[in-house]
Amino acid sequence: MKSILPRHGVAASPTQSTQPAQATRSVAVDGHRQRMKSLVRTAGMLPVLVLLCIGFGLLNDGFFTLENLSIVTQQASINIVLAAGMTFVILTGGIDLSVGSVLAAAAMAAMIGSNIVGWGWLGVPMALAVGLGFGLINGALIALLRLPPFIVTLGSLTAVRGIARLMGHDTTIFNPQLSFAFIGNGTVLGVPWLVIIALVVVAGSWFVLRRTVLGLRIYSVGGNPEAARLSGIKVWGIEMFVYAVSGLLAGLGAVMSAARLYAANGLQLGQSYELDAIAAVILGGTSFVGGVGSIVGTLIGALIIAVLTNGLVLLGVSDIWQYIIKGLVIVGAVALDRYRQRGSART
Repeated sequence: MKSILPRHGVAASPTQSTQPAQATRSVAVDGHRQRMKSLVRTAGMLPVLVLLCIGFGLLNDGFFTLENLSIVTQQASINIVLAAGMTFVILTGGIDLSVGSVLAAAAMAAMIGSNIVGWGWLGVPMALAVGLGFGLINGALIALLRLPPFIVTLGSLTAVRGIARLMGHDTTIFNPQLSFAFIGNGTVLGVPWLVIIALVVVAGSWFVLRRTVLGLRIYSVGGNPEAARLSGIKVWGIEMFVYAVSGLLAGLGAVMSAARLYAANGLQLGQSYELDAIAAVILGGTSFVGGVGSIVGTLIGALIIAVLTNGLVLLGVSDIWQYIIKGLVIVGAVALDRYRQRGSART
């Protein structure tokens, strides 16, 4: 009597027969998870921005008016410029706490230059030069002397603030005939110059970070500085560059601020701007440990902060609670960053 056996002479057990199905199911689940993670990374905080806008629009009829939306974008513009520079720094695993103070000093330089008779436009390059100079100083201390970025820029935050106050003899400098006032108050086809400048900065930053070898090296230094060094990348040069960019954009932010206000004050101008810039960067998906993030995410993060601030004002929330809420947002952004570090990749 012949035995009935499978073709290969081995009977298939129920466990063996279900293994391919289980493997196929596991691959499908993993693929679905990867697609969801990719979708979340791509969307970033955009859904949060949309929900905030819808919420404030429902709570206050004036939120979606053209006038208010113009105010929101203009309020966000300076923070977008500062946050763009901060993105470069944080992508390398660094931090720049001095941008608010650098902005104040550069704005004082802008106003001093603008008051020179016949040379009012000199204030713009003076502001950019002051911002770039302080950025290079920070970069040199960090890249060449290997001092911790947090300590260096914390010291700069205080020292540069003092310099800003000295520049104006601890008073406010005004110029009602400011030569470049159109930057802060003019429009092109209805679009404010502040918004145009911010978008140009975002576009330029995106190109550098995503379409150049320099951008690839910035991500590499943030991802693994030792591996970047061994691969031939001059890590010190990259670090110098990102802090120079941060300082230069703080100088540009100073021009925008001075042009909008027709004035500058070394004591008050730029206070807490560094916190808003850092919050925008982290909310936008850039990791504190470096190597992960995008400038588009930073743009969304800056808009979230601007919408949140504007919406709270429209609802009549006191400035005390505004500080508390924004502080909680920053803490939440850091917590979100810690969560993103698990399995995060370059976006």
